Amino acid sequence: MHKITFVVLFLCTIIGRSQEVIILDIETNEPIANVAIFNNDKSKIALTDFDGNFNTSKFSSRERLTIQHLSYEVKKTTKEQIGKQDFKVYLVMKPEQLDEVIMSVSKWEQQKKDIPNKITSIDARTIAFTTPQTSADLLQNSGKVFVQKSQLGGGSPMIRGFSTNRLVLSVDGVRMNNAIFRGGNLQNVISIDPFSIRNTEVIFGPGSVIYGSDAIGGVMNFYTKRPTLSPKDALLVHGNSNYRFATANTENTIHTDINIGKSKWASLTSFTYNEFGDLNMGKKGPDSYLRETYVQTVNGKDILWNNDNPRKQVTTGYDQINIMQKILFKPNANWDLNLGAYYSETSDYSRYDRLIRPTSDGEGLRSAEWYYGPQKWFMANAQLKKKGNGKFYDGLKVTTAYQHFEESRNNRDFQDAMLNNTTEKVDALNINLDFENKKIGNFRLYYGSEFIFNKVYSKGSDINIVTKEVLNAPSRYPNGSTWKSLAGYVNGEYKAKPNFTIMSGLRYSQVWINALFDQTFYDFPFDDADLSTGAVTGSLGFSWFPKEDLQITVNGSTGFRAPNIDDVGKIFDSEPGSVVVPNPDLESEYAYNIEFGIQKNFKDKVVLKGATFYTYLVDALVRRDFSFYGMEQIEYNGELSNVQAIQNAAKAYVYGFEFGLDAFISDNWSLSSNLTITEGIEEEDDGTDTPARHAAPTFGDFHVIWKNQKLKTDVFLNYNGELGYEDLALSERSKDYIYAKDTKGYPYSPSWYTLNFRSQYNISNRVKATLSYENITNQRYRSYSSGIASAGNNLILGLGYHF
Repeated sequence: MHKITFVVLFLCTIIGRSQEVIILDIETNEPIANVAIFNNDKSKIALTDFDGNFNTSKFSSRERLTIQHLSYEVKKTTKEQIGKQDFKVYLVMKPEQLDEVIMSVSKWEQQKKDIPNKITSIDARTIAFTTPQTSADLLQNSGKVFVQKSQLGGGSPMIRGFSTNRLVLSVDGVRMNNAIFRGGNLQNVISIDPFSIRNTEVIFGPGSVIYGSDAIGGVMNFYTKRPTLSPKDALLVHGNSNYRFATANTENTIHTDINIGKSKWASLTSFTYNEFGDLNMGKKGPDSYLRETYVQTVNGKDILWNNDNPRKQVTTGYDQINIMQKILFKPNANWDLNLGAYYSETSDYSRYDRLIRPTSDGEGLRSAEWYYGPQKWFMANAQLKKKGNGKFYDGLKVTTAYQHFEESRNNRDFQDAMLNNTTEKVDALNINLDFENKKIGNFRLYYGSEFIFNKVYSKGSDINIVTKEVLNAPSRYPNGSTWKSLAGYVNGEYKAKPNFTIMSGLRYSQVWINALFDQTFYDFPFDDADLSTGAVTGSLGFSWFPKEDLQITVNGSTGFRAPNIDDVGKIFDSEPGSVVVPNPDLESEYAYNIEFGIQKNFKDKVVLKGATFYTYLVDALVRRDFSFYGMEQIEYNGELSNVQAIQNAAKAYVYGFEFGLDAFISDNWSLSSNLTITEGIEEEDDGTDTPARHAAPTFGDFHVIWKNQKLKTDVFLNYNGELGYEDLALSERSKDYIYAKDTKGYPYSPSWYTLNFRSQYNISNRVKATLSYENITNQRYRSYSSGIASAGNNLILGLGYHF
């Protein structure tokens, strides 16, 4: 009797197990929660749990089942067919999700189809497939953002003709822009670890209503991965380990993250280490890009050394570590507290474009050393969220963050024993209070306030590399200077009709600057800079669906950038023969923008997107000739230099066109393409118009993608148009050593293209391998305004393990 009971129980267990089915994403192989499974008359319904599982016991073996999820293609099958597929069902992400949710425009979840701004979203699955080395490469891989690089340890995005301190960079809703973000190229984006990113959203055009100063050309929001709670009280433990190797710079990268969760709290720990060697350029291209010589210092003496491999860009390699720790506490459905700590540090890394700058006679190299000291970034933030039926809100979000930035510049001329060092540190405090109100019929209101405080520490020194003697030297910025901002905003979304949504917003910002100038090294005609400036910005736009498959958007907006410490108080060697001096008499610059977008969906098979924009910048903060005690030239670092300063001295306008194509030929084959055309004009001192410095050349990409349940491949073309000598900004023409020469001997930026391949293969549910081969035809090219030539043939291998 006991034996019979045991057999019956055993068979019931086997049958019970056979009823369990798991639903997975076909690309990531990750389980999908909240998938609905139902029969034809919907008399029987099941829902997948957190782990993507559901039980089929209520369905008969040949009953027709519909499997449906908002973000995935509908799948129809039977219980019998599922059993033949090892009780696994794979779903395909929808090619175009009109119900895609974005966070960036109001800091709260909104449907993308209701937003009049152009926004592109890059999710974790795309990042894992493209395997970027840095977050700058992540943006560039989107095909919609142009990235300039002065060195391997860099990446300065350009969006709609603007760059650096005219773009906002934020992480988990906290802006990274600080008081010393400069007009020259920035590389702070590389501090963000691409392995830790859950989603990236890029807003094209002004975003000052929500993000305040600097949001003129666009906003780049990086949202990092969140800790995962356990659906039950049992302990949930999962994580990932990754390794990546690239041949072009002998990259070795290791990453690991682990999530530990209970029902009310969870912890996520992430660690990444990168080791990058010197970058090798391609074979086919201008000889002027080759690294024929470099400087070596032997026993305190500089020697000009012939490079045995001119395609190897000595010295460009560097190392980097990224650490992130996040803790989530959710006592109930209405409250949650998120705590995060982020740390990034690089080794020293060379500013390559300065190392290849020749002497005035062209016979040697000007610099023996020019490198950035370790770039360090630390952020600790706390975000408290509350859902409920408050008197004035349905959602409340309080965000506080402390950030510490540290960077240094080190340069020494050839055969000069003195190494000049400037070190900068910034402490930044951010406090944001954001509200969401959904109770006013078809009107949703978002409003809030923001306070920012930055304090800048700066010092300079001259170090004798032979005697090791250290002397005080001028600092780059006024030490102890402060930058503060207080702002309030309101943003509304009104659904006038189911197919017509209006969005409008208004913000007022007040900015204060205080800087005391040290008279030790320079006798300034002023003692301090004490600025107070305010700015009103606004936006108005609509999203209209005249037909279900046709969307039209129109948006008008203004943006502003208040002067910062870099504008007001900087003293540094800006370019050969020029020195920038402080100017305490500055005001905010303003941008006025109008854009029009259209999107047409042809039966979910072909999606065409287009946008055009025009931005007008007034009172532009630009570098212009200046006088110092009536002198137009002063001696700086032993050289007679032209005096310049940042001034509200120009107007500029930028316009352009952006196109996109997505074609879904079959379940396996698809195509995608992007094209961006930008033109920009800046007003010069004499009133003449010249090309804008940060208006990128025409650029785009074209992808042919094939995928099935195990394998995804992408053969793609990247291309850039030419910028002739007449199309180069005046400041770029003076840097002829980074450009090719045309038939007349003038510098210009040639057009280029690369043919590339990437693939991802799911070895099992837990193991995934990637293989990419970039620049197959081995082109030697240098992107516009970049000091470093891009990689030649580059084989990239990756292995990921999910546990």
